[in-house]
Amino acid sequence: MRFELLKVLLVDDNQHMRILLMEILRAVGVRHVFEATDGVEALAVMRQTAIDVVITDLSMGPLDGLHFVQLLRRAPESPNPYTPVIMITGHSTERRVNEARDVGVNEFLAKPVTARAVIDRLTQLIENPRPFVRSGNYFGPDRRRRDSPRHPGPWRRGDESRSTYVDAPAEPKFTPRA
Repeated sequence: MRFELLKVLLVDDNQHMRILLMEILRAVGVRHVFEATDGVEALAVMRQTAIDVVITDLSMGPLDGLHFVQLLRRAPESPNPYTPVIMITGHSTERRVNEARDVGVNEFLAKPVTARAVIDRLTQLIENPRPFVRSGNYFGPDRRRRDSPRHPGPWRRGDESRSTYVDAPAEPKFTPRA
């Protein structure tokens, strides 16, 4: 895996966590790492730089990770609603994982983080990108990771008239921006 072309944005109000993540990313070859301390700052960075992957904490203020991802995915002025997002948190309860999934997070990572876990999530984003879905009040990566015969219909949704796969911009596979 060649990570050197990726532009990664780290969003965390904890400087020590940003440093740890930056060191992990640099160790695997990521050369372009940007930082933000909250969701407001992250959106500002994304308006100025074409970011390939966002790694964000769930709990921070004034705009936490869940609301940041919600704005990134749904706001009309979003810099790029298709940007892959990895959410990191020390609160990895089932409720928190479901909340993250339901706002459009691609991958979830529980603290304490390891280099292997970060590499695995980045690899998953790149090698197995999920199509984006627009359904009622949801826009983001397909929340279902596996085919299940229990879900009827070609899109595995209960009401196909309200769910559509959305074409991702330009490239069919993930490609870092130049």
